[in-house]
Amino acid sequence: MSTPPPHLPHLVDTHAHLDYAPMIDDLPATFARAVAAGVERIIHIGCSRRSVRAAVALAEAYPGPDPEVYAAIGVHPHEADTFDDAAYAEIAALARSPRVVAIGESGLDYHYDRSPRDVQRGAMARHLQLAAQLARPIVLHIRDAHQDALAIVDADPPALPGIIHCFTGTADEARAWLDRGFFLSFSGIATFPSATGPREAARICPRGRLLVETDAPYLAPVPMRGRKNEPAYVAFTCAQIAALRGQDPRELACEVAVAAASAFRLPLPPGLSAEIVADS
Repeated sequence: MSTPPPHLPHLVDTHAHLDYAPMIDDLPATFARAVAAGVERIIHIGCSRRSVRAAVALAEAYPGPDPEVYAAIGVHPHEADTFDDAAYAEIAALARSPRVVAIGESGLDYHYDRSPRDVQRGAMARHLQLAAQLARPIVLHIRDAHQDALAIVDADPPALPGIIHCFTGTADEARAWLDRGFFLSFSGIATFPSATGPREAARICPRGRLLVETDAPYLAPVPMRGRKNEPAYVAFTCAQIAALRGQDPRELACEVAVAAASAFRLPLPPGLSAEIVADS
């Protein structure tokens, strides 16, 4: 790591795929670097029929405190055609684990269209039903499909606020999700100077509704762009979003930790209070 990330206590990486190389090849070292950057919690995403069972096992194997790992489980829109009745039942059973804090990532991806759009829409609707059944928030991947995704949510509003992971839309699309009670999670994309939509969305997102993530091993932030991403790098994203918002990075890290506890229905980290974002 040629440029060490800043140390920002109470950081939360709200979306990472720890089962990908190179992280899975040496998780203790990955976690040591994350803790050195201030990361206390990681939400690990199992997003395929192949990975959901292992995702729960991984979260159960690392209950913390260096760091605490939780799981979200579902089927990515790229593989929406695999989300059948058996997948629904398997995820429902696995979600009995207290380490499973969300359903997803599901959603719509009209950029790559790796599953037919009607199949993606049907799978997203069923994930919303599953999340409601299990009293878990939904984690949504939405790319070039915000209007259709909003229509699905409006047809069957979730009982709990969901999370739009790796937000890549416009400020107006951000407002539409915020109006529906969702949290917005920002990845390294928000550190790219050309990403005007996500950067403006991060700037206007209210305190208490903003999350940060890596989406590791993808989307490494500036100054690590082009490398494999990992949870430690969430500190770069947090620091640069704080600069966009005119905030101290440590202040934003604490706000994100409180927001993540609210989004995923987790206890507040020791030393933090919900009053940090009480005026949001």
